Amino acid sequence: MRVTSEFFVSALVRRIFGEGGFAAVSRKGAMEAGAVFVCVDRLDGRFDFYGPAPQAMFSDLPQGRLFERLFSQVERAEIDARLTSEARMDPDYWLVEIEARDGKVELPLAEEEETSNPGDSIFRF
Repeated sequence: MRVTSEFFVSALVRRIFGEGGFAAVSRKGAMEAGAVFVCVDRLDGRFDFYGPAPQAMFSDLPQGRLFERLFSQVERAEIDARLTSEARMDPDYWLVEIEARDGKVELPLAEEEETSNPGDSIFRF
């Protein structure tokens, strides 16, 4: 069973602050199961954007949340357009914004899950 979206977002923001970074929740969605998106501000006008990995990508459904990179080093307008489209399909999403000059944010990525050995541990909430 997965943790709620509210708990996941809270833990993510707390971890970023604990590492000396900055994160903010700019949109709160459904507390139990709202989709979580992460926008990474590289502080140079470029952004990375992560969203939930489609569950169809996995033969076995993962216990934790997995993300996929939707955009890399794009202008904010591209992300805003995607979020506008997302809001029409599912208005209950969460948006977490993180500042990371190097673009590095530790998120559980689907591609890591696909390539990991069954005994390997991967970062999960």
